[in-house]
Amino acid sequence: MKKNSVVPEIIRMTGCQELCSYFSVGEKDLIITSRHIFNDYIKLFSKGAKTVFLEDFSNGEATNKTVDAIAGYIKKINYNRVIAVGDGSVLDVGKLFCLETVAPVYELFCGNIPAKRTKELIMVPTTCGTGSEVTSISTIEITKLNTKKRFTLPELHVDYTVLIPTLLENLPFEMFTISSINAFMNCVESYLSPNATSFSKIFSMKGIRTIIKGYIKIAQEGSTARFSMLNEFLDASAYAGIAFENAGCGAVSALSYPLESICRTPCQEPHYTIFLGVLEKYKQLKPRVGELEVLECTWAKLLGCEKDHVYLELAKLFNYVVPKEPIREYCVTGNQLKEV
Repeated sequence: MKKNSVVPEIIRMTGCQELCSYFSVGEKDLIITSRHIFNDYIKLFSKGAKTVFLEDFSNGEATNKTVDAIAGYIKKINYNRVIAVGDGSVLDVGKLFCLETVAPVYELFCGNIPAKRTKELIMVPTTCGTGSEVTSISTIEITKLNTKKRFTLPELHVDYTVLIPTLLENLPFEMFTISSINAFMNCVESYLSPNATSFSKIFSMKGIRTIIKGYIKIAQEGSTARFSMLNEFLDASAYAGIAFENAGCGAVSALSYPLESICRTPCQEPHYTIFLGVLEKYKQLKPRVGELEVLECTWAKLLGCEKDHVYLELAKLFNYVVPKEPIREYCVTGNQLKEV
């Protein structure tokens, strides 16, 4: 038996003023975000809500040390609800604080601390790639293991996901494309997963189509074309999250997490560097068999090319919006690759 679920209530809003008004944000709320997001979008409407700025506890990607430090900082704060507003790192860290006891987070993930849910949870993404805003998954770097780990805890289910396109308007084009290509890769991996169902594949395919169509428009009209498609790309990120929450991901994610820890880069970059190569390896192992061929036919139709040329055309499209760097540019040695 295979289960499918979409847990959060997904709401589209015009801005953070509407967010704070709708949820009556105030002194019993803990807002986890970045300082610039808070100052630019939330501060005027937060009405005494407590705040945590992730950059005060992390130099970049979130680690178990980041989570443990935040847990110590908020120990004496009384709050009933967590509102996480930010990128994937902010969301992955923020959702942990709906639990009664979080630290040491490594012990939590090992099952040595009971995952007891005590707070309501609202997720507001400011990028269009992670899908974390709709999942019960938290991905954190575990420093002692020198890799990222993706943990799924039912207690981390999101109560409300709020999609606000204006939060993406100041996102640099490079970050927009890097995050959205992550959503695309998550959709593809979840579609190809042995755990995929007819239900999860609907979300995977919708995300795939949305992102390719969006990239084609950007390639034709330029980077500013994205501003007319922010709602669609936010939707695609949520589709990706729903898909991999139900079906899981595969080799691309498994290979890229240790690479990310070695490279000290956002996870989307090593993902993207190996993505098409992994797909072509799948094709070699099982030529013209199964779901990969379905995807190839879909891509060929969207790109207007023969199926035999689909990887070349995908690479051209992706390289226009997200120029790909060789893996050596991430300071990875041959020996490190062998370890991965």
